[in-house]
Amino acid sequence: MSKVEDFLTKEEEQEIVEAIRMAENNTSGEIRVHIEKTTSKVHFDRALEVFHELRMDETNLKNGVLLYFAVDDKNFVICGDKGINDLVANDFWDCTKDIMTNHFKAGNFKQGIVDGILNAGEQLKKYFPSQEDDVNELSNEISKG
Repeated sequence: MSKVEDFLTKEEEQEIVEAIRMAENNTSGEIRVHIEKTTSKVHFDRALEVFHELRMDETNLKNGVLLYFAVDDKNFVICGDKGINDLVANDFWDCTKDIMTNHFKAGNFKQGIVDGILNAGEQLKKYFPSQEDDVNELSNEISKG
């Protein structure tokens, strides 16, 4: 793969952005997707770095979730902020990761990301249900490194 832009088509990116919007309808949580080609760092450490770069740690309820992808490394990380991690079990994201991995193994990257986002939204809804005065604190657009 030559560029991160080649990973998804514009249409697929729009479907992912729409999935984020739909998932955030049910929760006060904030979901972001970041895609980059590769990293020389430990993937989890790089995901945390991106989490801070995107200012996801500044949400009101500390309930941001980042889906981080290093496409050439064939690796992804789901990381949640302190508000989520303080409430949930250590294996909280495992079912979301499993859903995504099954799609990725079949080459269905867009569908894996969409299903991961929707599942994350369902998981977040249990702990951070949507509030009447909810505001979208973070962009739904995909960021790229």
